[in-house]
Amino acid sequence: MKSTLNELLDLGQRYGPEYRGGLSNHLPMALVALHALGADEGRLREFFHQYERRLVLSKPVGRIRDDWASCLGHVDTYSDLLETFGGMLREEGAEAVLRRTLPVLMTGVGAAAFHGLIRTAYGQAAGHDGETAAGLAYWACRYLPLGAESMADADQRDPVAWIDTLARDLSSRAIPDGGLIFERMRTVASHEAFTRRAGRLLIDDSTLTTMANFAAQRYLATRNFTVLHLVTSCHAMRVLLPWVDDRQAALAAYARAYAAGCITSKIDLHSPPSPRPATGWLDVTRRAIASDDEHVVKLVHSCREEASIYGEGARLHAAGLAAG
Repeated sequence: MKSTLNELLDLGQRYGPEYRGGLSNHLPMALVALHALGADEGRLREFFHQYERRLVLSKPVGRIRDDWASCLGHVDTYSDLLETFGGMLREEGAEAVLRRTLPVLMTGVGAAAFHGLIRTAYGQAAGHDGETAAGLAYWACRYLPLGAESMADADQRDPVAWIDTLARDLSSRAIPDGGLIFERMRTVASHEAFTRRAGRLLIDDSTLTTMANFAAQRYLATRNFTVLHLVTSCHAMRVLLPWVDDRQAALAAYARAYAAGCITSKIDLHSPPSPRPATGWLDVTRRAIASDDEHVVKLVHSCREEASIYGEGARLHAAGLAAG
């Protein structure tokens, strides 16, 4: 018998990946997060029906594209890519498809402010091939390469110091205020001051851990909406890395996108987090399950998952801050 989560994820496939001029459809991601947090069947259905009102139906089924890589960055090819990746998953299985597609997609990992990455990771975590296909399709059609790919000049080991240098090199005029997050990231990364230092970070086994810890700490200090996406995207990167052979190249591409997001947020990189009253995961999780805010649900889920890997750090208090 099909689970409620899988039933709702199947129903959600009829909706497009965006709505209202480029906002990402968070419905499937929020459902996976709610399920992981322990939401019951009634709550999953309630969230589905209140969220779907804002969405738009997807275009008719597309055609198979053997040349799917030629669609990268073309948002109007989503239906074709969904059909293509869906067929690949049915024929080859998730592991083979991820190992083949992720090396290409990781070079544009900032796509739609990391939502292609996150949706793919959540689909894979849920074991739902339709959602994995949707995530890959969204990632591909919003593919967003940022900064230089060469790591020949890498000489900085600390991601935070590297981002600090990038931020100081960019004048405040180079950091836009308006537009969607990924549009601001693209503008920041297009400046010569960014590209000149984008390949200077040395990638090692501690890089993702450092970025994950810093994102949680910065969210606790700033409650910044863009930084929230750094927290959830670090989680998604950890989920998908087992299917990436060249982890160094993937993490270097992610670090460039992470830096662009961090810089475009205009946060203070060094301000101390505000003290937060002690609370427990049980209470924070209960409040997240009751929330109708998809970003709160995802952040609490990511913080709890990451705490089990890296340690609690700022994560419990960051999750508590988001859950209200």
